Formats: sequence, structure tokens, C-alpha cells
Amino acid sequence: MHLARLSSYLSGGRAPGAARVHPGCRDRRPPRRAVPALLTGQLYFALESRTWTGGMGFYDPSEEGELPVRAYLLSTRQFADIAAQEMARAPGAELDLREVLTAGRARLGPGRYETLVCAGLLDGLPVLTFTAPWRRADAALNRPAAAYLAHLGAGLREAHGWGNGRIAAYLSSRPGAAGEWTPAEVEGLLPADDRP
Repeated sequence: MHLARLSSYLSGGRAPGAARVHPGCRDRRPPRRAVPALLTGQLYFALESRTWTGGMGFYDPSEEGELPVRAYLLSTRQFADIAAQEMARAPGAELDLREVLTAGRARLGPGRYETLVCAGLLDGLPVLTFTAPWRRADAALNRPAAAYLAHLGAGLREAHGWGNGRIAAYLSSRPGAAGEWTPAEVEGLLPADDRP
């Protein structure tokens, strides 16, 4: 959700606090549009991130609840290159989107972010993302790193206008973070804010 984070995928570089440097996309233009959205499902943290250390954020569309996101209008080439970078592959190959657009899901490989999901339509366009092939109930939950939570918090503020209290309550309640981070600890990772 954090535009600065997305920019490291588009233009190349390292997001603040991240360990990995991304090569960037073939098409480095910014998104043509960015809007807040809510997806059916749940955010959870699992496994160990090579970029942030700590748990990685995954999306389980089969879980109850709503997931606040930011939808970016990208070209199919940009989406393919961002997905490749998340899959630890070199950008440059096209993705065959036919299966995900018709079936709602397409597994490209066994890896962590190698399952494409179509989470619905927004203004007549498919909302595509990538996640793990497993469900939250089958995942090895793991505490997310402070820098990762700070980026997610910045994205929630940018996209949805949430204040620190709401951001902290939400992130600290997600599986993997729940019981590992208190709302006060998460709020301490965020810049000062006067919104509730």
C-alpha cells in the first residue's frame, strides 16, 4: 500500500529498512491511478522474509473479514515484473493471466508469492494480486519485523487516511502479529499523528 515501497519495484532500488535491492520494471512509469479498496479476506504474517526478516504478509481470500488495500492501475507488463521480483525472479517475462482471470486463481509455482488471485473487479478492471498457495490455517505464523509494519502503517495512512490508533489496532490484531505486537508497540513505530 505504501507508494514508496511500490516505487522500489517499479524504478528499482531498496525501500527504507529493506535488505533487498530490486532491479525494477521494464516500464518504470508510476501507476496511472491509485485508489483505496477493501478485499474480502484476511492479512496474516508467516514464514521468514528475506527482505525484512520476520513474518511476511500474505492474503487469504477465503478467510472472513475485510483487507484494506491500495489498488494501483498498472500495465500487465508492470504487474508481471513486480510479481517476478516478489518471486525472486528476474523481471522480463510475460505472465499468462488467462487462468487467474477465468478461474480467479492460478498457481505459477510452489513458492511464497507464486499464486495469482483475482479478488474481484474495480471499475470494470480485474483486481490482481499474488500470495501463497496455502490458507492461513495451514501457515507457519511468524512475528513481522518493525520496519515491515512501519511500511504497512504508512500505506494504510496514505491509502485510507487512518490514524495511528486505528493502524496499530488493526496490524497488531492480524494473525502472526497478534500476541507478538501490542497496539502501543506498533503505534510507536509510526510517525506522530493527531488522527484517532
